[in-house]
Amino acid sequence: MSPIAVGKPAPPIPGVTFGDGPVALVFYKVTCPVCQMAAPGVDRFERAYPGRVVGIGQDPEEELDAFGDEFGMHIRVLSDPPPYEASDAYEIEAVPTLFLVGEDGTILESVGAWDRDGYNRVSERLAGLVGSSAVIISEEGDGLPPFRPG
Repeated sequence: MSPIAVGKPAPPIPGVTFGDGPVALVFYKVTCPVCQMAAPGVDRFERAYPGRVVGIGQDPEEELDAFGDEFGMHIRVLSDPPPYEASDAYEIEAVPTLFLVGEDGTILESVGAWDRDGYNRVSERLAGLVGSSAVIISEEGDGLPPFRPG
């Protein structure tokens, strides 16, 4: 099983509204070293596209808050505790997984793991959808690898 396919309707998540413009969903777990490494990149999404990023954390709310403080990821987060209903609906196999969902609720992009090119591609697409200039999320020399599996 792999994450839900691009072009499919995004399953509903309590606390996330589709229809108010595009949204980037980032599924993560606080104990995941790749999620910890990717946190500053995810934070760059929020700074570039305020209010368009939602973290779906597979942990209790207080642990998600502490993660954001420790790893510099200041985004709106929702807890998806066991039995991981939202993660299961999106067919998450590994974290981090990033989805770009269009205003109509269709999944436009999906990036599994930390993938510099994938994150930059989502940034470019999101910028086009909201009518802003694209922000580079990661580039060579910034201390992040080009790819790291989750």
